[in-house]
Amino acid sequence: MLRFLFDRDTWQEVFDSFSKNKLRSILTMVGVWWGVLLLIGLLGSARGLENSFNRLFGDFATNSVFVWGQSTSKPFKGFQKGKMVNLTLSDAQKVEDNVEGIEFVVPRNQRPAKMDRKFLSGNFSVAGDLPLLDKVQKKKLKNGRFINEADMASKRKVAVISDEIYKQLFEKDEEAIGAYILINGINFKVVGVFKTSNVSMGPSSDVHIPFSTYQQIFNQGDKIGWIMITGKPEFNIKQIEADSKLLLKNLNKIHPDDKRAFGSFNLGDEFAKVTGFLTGMQFLTWFVGIATLIAGVFAIGNILLITVKERTKEIGVRRALGATPYEIKRQIVVEAVFLTIVAGLFGIITGGWILIGLDALFGKGDDATIVNASVSIAVVFIALLILVILGTLIGLIPAFKATSIKPIEALREE
Repeated sequence: MLRFLFDRDTWQEVFDSFSKNKLRSILTMVGVWWGVLLLIGLLGSARGLENSFNRLFGDFATNSVFVWGQSTSKPFKGFQKGKMVNLTLSDAQKVEDNVEGIEFVVPRNQRPAKMDRKFLSGNFSVAGDLPLLDKVQKKKLKNGRFINEADMASKRKVAVISDEIYKQLFEKDEEAIGAYILINGINFKVVGVFKTSNVSMGPSSDVHIPFSTYQQIFNQGDKIGWIMITGKPEFNIKQIEADSKLLLKNLNKIHPDDKRAFGSFNLGDEFAKVTGFLTGMQFLTWFVGIATLIAGVFAIGNILLITVKERTKEIGVRRALGATPYEIKRQIVVEAVFLTIVAGLFGIITGGWILIGLDALFGKGDDATIVNASVSIAVVFIALLILVILGTLIGLIPAFKATSIKPIEALREE
């Protein structure tokens, strides 16, 4: 077989066959070309969207849930309906100690505040946070640092501000680190500037100050606004959410069936929906691409059937001169595989050009919607393997048709 493939006469016959019907051969290859182009283009675009999504969420603990207190909807143990529920540091600690599968529990506080610097001012949201927040919702620092344990222990009046605050309270190119801003009339030293995220991961804050400092200056005691609970990767975050709420109801004497007492936002659940969508999109891409490939290859089979009909007399002469049915089949199959592979290679090349164009148009900058749109070498090899298999199978149809013609009848064809 290998000697046949490297035989000059074999390829001379292939090229002679195609050169007689150039336009028909080119139009036949368009179907396969388009199928491969779709497959490469759609798969690469899906990968680009996935890369963009991973870049946006890469610094966040996505297996997380936010829980906050609201008001009760049922009376329980002497408390009337409508009792306000306030979470405390003790609640957060007991959730961390008693709920299975928890990796981190981060208590948080937030409120609006007026901020001033020199003659500039504005209203922003200030959050009291632990250094641990930077592990579960990592800030993209442009300058400086985030809150640390020393800030917490000494209740330092330091602040990490967003680039939006910087734009409003500082002159262009002015050094922010080490400068002071007024938060509700209290001086805070700026120790960091972070880039505002385009993705909402729970309540957003314009400025972060140490949790201990926040509790002191706003007279919060041990009250907290909400807790962020991060589960270990192998645990179901929906189960962690249910277990945490049940424990908090027991701690705060709330009816177990009260659905209004605690509000929550399950980030892990929302993240799973998006990843499920991306997986579904990739499956749909494979389905559409392969279906288009099959349609294109069938077109090649149909054209070869017509070619076999036109070459009936030629085939009869070859049979009369001693060509075996196997040799006739082999020649037809080689022609089919050659057509599919050439069309497929053009599809891969043009698909690659399209991905390069998408990356140039939509893959630049921090707000890129398609990041590094590409397909792996494995996908390219799989596409080529599919083409070879389909080309071989579809080539067998006209090949059997060619060998079913008796030499005497073929020679009588006009």
